[in-house]
Amino acid sequence: MAQPVANAGLEGERPFPPGDYSVVVVGSGPGGLQVSYDLRRAGIDHAVISADHEPGGMFRRWPLFQRLISWTKPYAPSERGTRAYQWHDWNSLLATESQEQALVAEFMDGTSYFPARLEMEAGLRAFTERAHIRIRYGCRWESTRRDDGGFALGTSDGEYRCRVVVFAVGTTAPWKPTIPGLELVPHYAECHDADYYAGRRVFVVGKRNSGFEVADGLLPWARQVILGSPSPTKLSVLTHSYAGTRARYIQPYEDYVMAGGTLILDAAIERVERTDGGWRVQARGTTIPGDWSFDVDEVIAATGFTTPMLDLPDLGVATFRQNRVPVQTPFFESTTAPGVFFAGCATQGSSGISKYMHGSASAAVQGFRYNAGVMVRHIAERFFDSKSTPTELEPDAVVPFLLREAVEGPELWNQQTYLARAVAFDPDRGIVDEGVVPLAHFVDAAGPDAVAVTVETDDNGDIHPALYVRRAGKVLDRPLVASPLQEFGIEENRVQIEALVGPLLR
Repeated sequence: MAQPVANAGLEGERPFPPGDYSVVVVGSGPGGLQVSYDLRRAGIDHAVISADHEPGGMFRRWPLFQRLISWTKPYAPSERGTRAYQWHDWNSLLATESQEQALVAEFMDGTSYFPARLEMEAGLRAFTERAHIRIRYGCRWESTRRDDGGFALGTSDGEYRCRVVVFAVGTTAPWKPTIPGLELVPHYAECHDADYYAGRRVFVVGKRNSGFEVADGLLPWARQVILGSPSPTKLSVLTHSYAGTRARYIQPYEDYVMAGGTLILDAAIERVERTDGGWRVQARGTTIPGDWSFDVDEVIAATGFTTPMLDLPDLGVATFRQNRVPVQTPFFESTTAPGVFFAGCATQGSSGISKYMHGSASAAVQGFRYNAGVMVRHIAERFFDSKSTPTELEPDAVVPFLLREAVEGPELWNQQTYLARAVAFDPDRGIVDEGVVPLAHFVDAAGPDAVAVTVETDDNGDIHPALYVRRAGKVLDRPLVASPLQEFGIEENRVQIEALVGPLLR
């Protein structure tokens, strides 16, 4: 196991003084680091500012119980650092140089293929140092206003002016619903160490990631853990999910069904009250009707987080999910405030086409690291007239190319039914590889005849490639053949792609 990079040469350096920049990136978590890396490769002048004093963002503190729910496999079927290895490493950031690639595995001790928080933090620090990501630390974003040709950001260090601003601030502000009494309850972010709850009866409000993480952490300690929220937990979806939530859900659920010390209830929490000995939680059953009352020693609000917005709503940035996430285009730009972009886990505000009712993996590193490249390419082309030179394909190379991407493309596997690899049949440019694109944009946008391949998991948990063909302005989608061995490069799929793409080659 490699040792963490000591300070990563970060202390004492304060680049990017207040002034004018093409782009300003706010935040030094994995989203901000990836965007800065991609902006530099695109040749776009930018500044990165952060209120923190070190890189890592939320991973400097969370997950609370110190073990991630997304995997990195130090030993995998693909060689570490290759593009194919990204399929097996959901936590490292993306880079082109070997010393910058697949860094999280380098710091793992082998006790789990779910990295410890400190291992993740060490990987991010190493990426910052080796990729020479420069950040102005201790610089807090405080206000935002429109300025001539762009924006002016007020910070604790002074004013930054830019044409485009990227907020890589995550979804890190604790959030609670408006339930009477819940404002008195500690949030997940304020939990004690697990041993504090030894022998106590604990009610956890919430049954998503943080709720099950708390339950998992308290299993050896608490006398009983009760999890309650209105909607059922759909384990059949979560175990097939590409959002990486498996580990924290299964252990408390197993304890529940095996008559252990855990209860998992579908219940709307109506009121939380202080009592002499602790708390009383009043709840109403949803799946099974009934009024319930629980007297417990502790209550924890595992009700999630929200994107820190400050004055962005005054700038016109629209939000949804109870004002927790900014609404975004497929390229992660505010739908109502042009020029304002979001990076990191806030990119879940771009909902995609939501096929099979599966969301994207944009709330996790394995998803938003690819979103960053898509967004930066869009910014470069739209705001700075910087277009990359597309790769031309020979007609007989198109079908093998699409089939290979379906088999090997990590972007497609990690962002299923959300990102796709597109090939355009342009009368002016010929047959060109359009790169990785948002599938929603491909489906909705006008353009030349084109084809896009993605990977999908259907309602039965079957994984298969799918082809989207745009011809004469109309788009049709066709699933390809699934394989229990995930061997999608089979003759049957080649024949099907050839039949769908053939008319575009003539």
